[in-house]
Amino acid sequence: MQFANSNLGMTIDIRRMGIIDLRMDRWRRVFDAMQALESGAIANPDENRQVGHYWLRDLSIAPSTIGDQISASWAKLARLSAEIKEDGWKELLMIGIGGSALGPQLLIDALLPNDSSFRVHFIDNTDPDGMERVWSNIDLQNTVIAVISKSGGTKETRNAMLETRAYLSRQGIDFASRAIAITCEGSALYQLAKEQNWLGTLPLWSWVGGRTSVTGMVGLLPLALGGLDWRSFLRGASEMDEITRRREPENPALMLAVSWLSSYKGKYPKSMVVLPYKDRLMLFSRYLQQLVMESIGKRKNSDGMVVNQGLTVYGNKGSTDQHAFVQQLRDGPDDFFTTFLAVLNDRQNESIEVEPGITSGDYLIGFLIGTRNALSEAGRQSLTITLSDLDPYRMGALIALYERAVGFYASYIGINAYHQPGVEAGKKAAGVALELQKRILAGEKVAQSDDAWLIASHLRKNGRID
Repeated sequence: MQFANSNLGMTIDIRRMGIIDLRMDRWRRVFDAMQALESGAIANPDENRQVGHYWLRDLSIAPSTIGDQISASWAKLARLSAEIKEDGWKELLMIGIGGSALGPQLLIDALLPNDSSFRVHFIDNTDPDGMERVWSNIDLQNTVIAVISKSGGTKETRNAMLETRAYLSRQGIDFASRAIAITCEGSALYQLAKEQNWLGTLPLWSWVGGRTSVTGMVGLLPLALGGLDWRSFLRGASEMDEITRRREPENPALMLAVSWLSSYKGKYPKSMVVLPYKDRLMLFSRYLQQLVMESIGKRKNSDGMVVNQGLTVYGNKGSTDQHAFVQQLRDGPDDFFTTFLAVLNDRQNESIEVEPGITSGDYLIGFLIGTRNALSEAGRQSLTITLSDLDPYRMGALIALYERAVGFYASYIGINAYHQPGVEAGKKAAGVALELQKRILAGEKVAQSDDAWLIASHLRKNGRID
């Protein structure tokens, strides 16, 4: 079965996934649940929150007051980005983690022109050496800094902000005059920005999760400063949303969700291998890792029963994959299905022929076809998504397609895609480890454990204990 839409410039071919059951009666409750979500139902019971990322690109379905807030944020973004450009800033450093980094990283890597005079950089961890690597490649005198956190309490982001501020201070550069807070109004980060008279603030909302925040200010600011059409990006997402609301077998998000379900091998689905045959989409598999695995990876279902659901995502890029792990995909265990992603437009400039009648781009498509056929011959499942061009409009549509497919899939198997208790558990466990470190630094005698050994070894290597 295929989906083809000439306006979107997108086709989806799921025929190599095998027999697909698209009987709509099985999906009625899923569409009902999605309609309720878009209408404002509580979708994250852990925090008693609505989930409104669909509102970010379609004010007509947003509650009236929220629609007004989103519209106001667009106007504020337009003013702030115009001021930044007029003032001659040449670079942007984004400090955030998870959805506050993966989405904008994908957009910039995919869409920023090769000849762009504006550069975008990211600090997305609390690794001190990683921060220094980023700083060393930036003209900090000409750089605007965006700090992204709902509360301001995200430790990795807070640490990177404090480290960057200290580094700038050592260079004699004022942090506040070039800093933008992207945060919830009234948060600790918002208050800090106001107290220190930062360059500006842009909103995050409690009802948008990080992994679905890319059509908010997290993604729109770098697009705007990079001179890219952020309104076209929103329009592509909105138009895909409209298509994927339709209760019909040709719904492309439904086709993806049913394809994933068809990969089940026993109790669990096979892994999803993502192979974009376009260097600019190399980060797409990383972006999907968070969107899919944080949404689908749940210990309990919506009824509180232990199910340990998940859908593993990994990938490389074509044709690099043919020199990496395709050998195992073809001849190893049948524990995966492949998503091939092609872009028909090779480049902006004219291509030379590397052989009579054949360009480098022809080889790229040829390798996709060859790999796909080799996997099919070995009985391995795959699906193919084709884009006519890679631009903000189609990136918006592609992202919205996967957001809806994840929602459909999760609802069908009875889990909540919009909370992440496992992430919070990890943060709490890190806090326990840091309390143990305080005791070691204070000279207390602690019980021997692998945690205590690692903490003490790290402190000793960095000269903080004997």
